[in-house]
Amino acid sequence: MIVLGLILLIIGLIAGIGALWTIGIILVAIGAVLWVLGALGHAVGGRRHYW
Repeated sequence: MIVLGLILLIIGLIAGIGALWTIGIILVAIGAVLWVLGALGHAVGGRRHYW
Protein backbone atom coordinates (compact mmCIF):
# COMPACT_ATOMS: atom_id res chain seq x y z
CA MET A 1 0.00 0.00 0.00
CA ILE A 2 2.90 2.31 0.73
CA VAL A 3 4.47 1.59 -2.65
CA LEU A 4 1.18 2.21 -4.46
CA GLY A 5 0.80 5.48 -2.59
CA LEU A 6 4.30 6.58 -3.58
CA ILE A 7 3.64 5.70 -7.22
CA LEU A 8 0.44 7.76 -7.19
CA LEU A 9 2.29 10.66 -5.54
CA ILE A 10 4.93 10.65 -8.26
CA ILE A 11 2.39 10.38 -11.09
CA GLY A 12 0.27 13.12 -9.54
CA LEU A 13 3.30 15.38 -9.19
CA ILE A 14 4.53 14.82 -12.75
CA ALA A 15 1.09 15.04 -14.38
CA GLY A 16 -0.16 17.83 -12.14
CA ILE A 17 -3.25 15.89 -11.05
CA GLY A 18 -4.24 16.92 -7.54
CA ALA A 19 -6.59 13.97 -6.98
CA LEU A 20 -3.78 11.43 -7.47
CA TRP A 21 -1.57 13.44 -5.11
CA THR A 22 -4.29 13.36 -2.41
CA ILE A 23 -5.03 9.66 -2.84
CA GLY A 24 -1.31 8.91 -2.72
CA ILE A 25 -0.88 10.75 0.58
CA ILE A 26 -3.85 8.90 2.06
CA LEU A 27 -2.52 5.50 0.95
CA VAL A 28 0.96 6.21 2.29
CA ALA A 29 -0.50 7.29 5.65
CA ILE A 30 -2.76 4.22 5.95
CA GLY A 31 0.06 1.91 4.90
CA ALA A 32 2.41 3.44 7.47
CA VAL A 33 -0.17 3.06 10.26
CA LEU A 34 -0.82 -0.59 9.35
CA TRP A 35 2.91 -1.26 9.15
CA VAL A 36 3.52 0.22 12.60
CA LEU A 37 0.61 -1.69 14.12
CA GLY A 38 1.84 -4.93 12.61
CA ALA A 39 5.40 -4.28 13.78
CA LEU A 40 4.18 -3.67 17.34
CA GLY A 41 2.49 -7.07 17.37
CA HIS A 42 -1.12 -5.93 17.11
CA ALA A 43 -3.38 -8.04 14.95
CA VAL A 44 -4.37 -6.09 11.83
CA GLY A 45 -7.44 -7.37 10.03
CA GLY A 46 -7.16 -10.75 11.75
CA ARG A 47 -3.51 -11.17 10.73
CA ARG A 48 -0.65 -11.10 13.18
CA HIS A 49 1.73 -9.52 10.63
CA TYR A 50 1.05 -6.98 7.93
CA TRP A 51 3.28 -6.65 4.88
